[in-house]
Amino acid sequence: MPPVESYWGRRQWLLLIMVLVICILLARAAYLQVMHTQFLQTQGDARHIRTVTLPAHRGLLLDRHGTPLAMSTPIESIWVNPKLFLALPEQIPVLSQVLDLSSPELLHLLRGREQREFAYIRRHVPPSLAQAVQALKLQGVFLQQEYGRYYPEAEITAHILGFTNIDDEGQEGLELALNRYLMGVAGSKQVIQTPQKHSVAELAVLQNPRHGQDVELTLDRRLQYMAYRELKTVVEKTEARAGAAVLLDVHTGEVLAMVNQPAYNPNDRLRRDGGVYRNRAVTDVFEPGSTMKTFIVAAGLAHGRYTLNSRIDTRPGYFQLGKYTVRDPRNYGEISLATLMQKSSNVGASRIALSLDAQALWQFLRQFGFGDISASGFPGEAKGHLSLPEQWQTVDQATLAFGYGLNVTLLQLARAYAVFGNGGRLPTVHFVRATAQMPQTWPQVISPTVAENVLRLLEGVTSASGTAPLAQVANYRVAGKTGTARKHQGSGYVQGAYISLFVGLAPVDNPRWVMAVMIDEAKGEEYYGGQIAAPVFSAVMDEALRGLGVAR
Repeated sequence: MPPVESYWGRRQWLLLIMVLVICILLARAAYLQVMHTQFLQTQGDARHIRTVTLPAHRGLLLDRHGTPLAMSTPIESIWVNPKLFLALPEQIPVLSQVLDLSSPELLHLLRGREQREFAYIRRHVPPSLAQAVQALKLQGVFLQQEYGRYYPEAEITAHILGFTNIDDEGQEGLELALNRYLMGVAGSKQVIQTPQKHSVAELAVLQNPRHGQDVELTLDRRLQYMAYRELKTVVEKTEARAGAAVLLDVHTGEVLAMVNQPAYNPNDRLRRDGGVYRNRAVTDVFEPGSTMKTFIVAAGLAHGRYTLNSRIDTRPGYFQLGKYTVRDPRNYGEISLATLMQKSSNVGASRIALSLDAQALWQFLRQFGFGDISASGFPGEAKGHLSLPEQWQTVDQATLAFGYGLNVTLLQLARAYAVFGNGGRLPTVHFVRATAQMPQTWPQVISPTVAENVLRLLEGVTSASGTAPLAQVANYRVAGKTGTARKHQGSGYVQGAYISLFVGLAPVDNPRWVMAVMIDEAKGEEYYGGQIAAPVFSAVMDEALRGLGVAR
C-alpha cells in the first residue's frame, strides 16, 4: 500500500495547475474586454447588424377627376437563405408542396446559389400563399414586402396606361412615358437581426425612401368606359380583326379617352399576350379613305379657288387618268361642295385636288400634322407618311383626295379634325393635365371662317341624305365624315379587307369634342364607315353629352 502522503502531493499539484489555468483564462478575458472592447463590439455587430431596404412606392396615375387608374399596393414575396434552408433537406418537399412545385423544380431555382444568403423563390404572391408559407416556420424561408402595380379599370385603360414589370418599372404606355416621375427611390436603414433574419431592433434610418410623384392625366374615366364599351360591342358584333377610338377636347388638346380592341388585363401577368400590347390609335398607320376629302375641300376654300356656292362637274360619274379610273357609285352630275361631302364623291374631290398646285396642297396637308408625329410623347407613336409633291404623278394627286397614297394614325386624324371645331388652330395633344398649353400658342392653319364653313359641310354628312345618319345624336347637332378604305398589306390591297372610319365633332353650335373611330377588317356585308364606325360615335356622344350636361 503506497504512502498517503504521495496521493496528497499529487492532488496539490493538480489543484495548482487548475488554478493557474483559470487565472490565465480570466486574465485573457479581462485583457480582451478592457483593451479590445471596440474591436469585439464591431465584430459582434457585423454578424447581427444588417442594412435593409426601405421600399418606395410608385406614384399614382389619376384621371382628370382624381380617380386612381393605377396604384402600387403592398405585396409579399417569398425568399430563402439557401445555406440555412438547404441545411435541413427535409424542408424541401414541405415548401415545394405549398408552392405547388416538385422538389427538383425548387432545387433548380436554387442551383448555383447554395452559398448565397438571399434568393427569391416567388415574387408578388397572393396573401393566402404568403400566410401559408409563414405558417410553416421553416428555417431560412422568409417573406419580404414589396409593391405591386394594380389597375382598377383593368382592360378598359390597358392600352393607354400600359403596365410595369415585376420591379414596378414602366414597360408600356404612359407607365413607360412617365416612368421618371412615377418611380420612387428606395431608402435604407440599419437593424439588428437574429440568425433567422428577424429584426429585433432598428438602429438608424440611413436614407428615407422618396416615393414617386402622383400624375393627373387628361383621361376621363367615365368617357373612357363609354368608348371602350361601345367599341368592344361593335368589334364583337362585326367579328372585326381590331378597332380603336380616340376622343379629344378640341379646345385644350387633352386626350379624354383612347381605347383599343382586342384588349388585355394588365393585372394578369401570366396571361399577357405581346400581340395585343400596342396602342393601335397611336402606333398603327392606315390609308384614311374618304375622311381626307374634308381636307381637300378645306384646301380649295382656303386657297380661294372655291366657295360654298361653287359647282363641280362630276359627269359622267367617272374620269380616266391613264390606265386608272376614278369613279363614283353613280353619276351625281354637277354638284355643290355640300353634295360632294354628303355623297362622298371621289370624282368631285379629285377634281378639286387636281385644280390645286401640288406644292401648295402638300404644304396645306403638312400644316394639319400629316406626315409628322403629334408630339404627344406616347411611346412608339408613328408619324405616318405623306410623300413629297415632287414624287406625285397626276393619279397620285387625284387619289390623295379620297385617302390613298398616304397613311396616318387615328390620333393624327382626330387632331387634324379638331381644327374645324376650334376656329382653325392645330392643337397640341397631351395626356397630362399639367402640360396643357394655351390655345393662343397653337398654329393657325386655316381661318376661323374656313373652319366654320367646313364644319357646316360636315354637318350635312350626318343628315338623312348623307353617308352617316347613324352618327346622329337626338336633340344635338353633330358633324363628321365617313371613310372606307381598302386595306393595303405587303405589295397590294387585300381583297375584301377594309378599314372603316368615322371622325365627328359635337355639338356643332359650340364644338367641344372630336372623336375618331376605326374598325379593322369587319366581316359580313356591313363594313362601311357610316354603318359600323359612326354608331360608335353616336352612342358615346349621346351618353357623354347628356351625362355631362353639355348644352345643346
